[in-house]
Amino acid sequence: MPERLGLIAGEGRFPFLVLDEARRLGVPVTTLLIEGEADPSLAPAAGSGFHWVGLGELSRSVRILREAGVKEAILAGRVKHARAFDILRPDRLTLKVLTRLRSRSTEAMLLTVADVLGEEGIELLDSTLFLRQHLATEGAMTKRKPSKEEIESLRFGLEMARGLASLDIGQTVVVKRMAVVAAEAMEGTDRAIRRAAEIAEGPFVVVKVARPRQDMRFDVPVVGPTTIDSMEAAGASLLGLEAGRLLLLEREELLRRAEERGIGVYGLRPCGMTRE
Repeated sequence: MPERLGLIAGEGRFPFLVLDEARRLGVPVTTLLIEGEADPSLAPAAGSGFHWVGLGELSRSVRILREAGVKEAILAGRVKHARAFDILRPDRLTLKVLTRLRSRSTEAMLLTVADVLGEEGIELLDSTLFLRQHLATEGAMTKRKPSKEEIESLRFGLEMARGLASLDIGQTVVVKRMAVVAAEAMEGTDRAIRRAAEIAEGPFVVVKVARPRQDMRFDVPVVGPTTIDSMEAAGASLLGLEAGRLLLLEREELLRRAEERGIGVYGLRPCGMTRE
């Protein structure tokens, strides 16, 4: 457990969860909110220990963390990494990251950022360190359990989603009768689910996985209550998630909505299907 934590906050609710859990455990937090990405309401939640930083201000970010006595940090929430290539005046460390990149993929960018931060004495930790209880668990997470036909769709969807994720395109597929109706790309999970309804009528099975070589320090896949809203709107009946590698944001609310709307939420083994 770190003595003091640096929280580098991107978009969404993920940073709020990390902040709340770290504080509950008595770990002081210095929060860096990434301009144009982090939710502004995180600033008052972070109290006096927060700073707004630009994507091109990696050197300043390191300086702030060092001055606060931070040696370990968590990157929580998505960051549109493509914006980094539009920075007009990158500082010394940002320029170091950009010149080292061998590709423009999200994974390459984040791995390089982690390496550079490490060289500067800031270790990036597993972003789910404080959130194990929020990860998808194996088996049924709702009272509604999948039928035999849905189990087959989950198996098929798991294979298709893994193939998609291995290409670093997306991590979610929407399946009907052993056919992929929609696959996630840059639009994100919820929009991919809603797009399925434009192509075919439900019910659908939605499967989301992590990348085959998912680095849990960053870009951990998440689902939230809005995913259930999107599923209801599209006519989807079952959500399959890779157990231990996907984060349920606002877990209790997500599962409550799923129960109310008759949608099943099911955790799949990372190495294959769970026992029936």
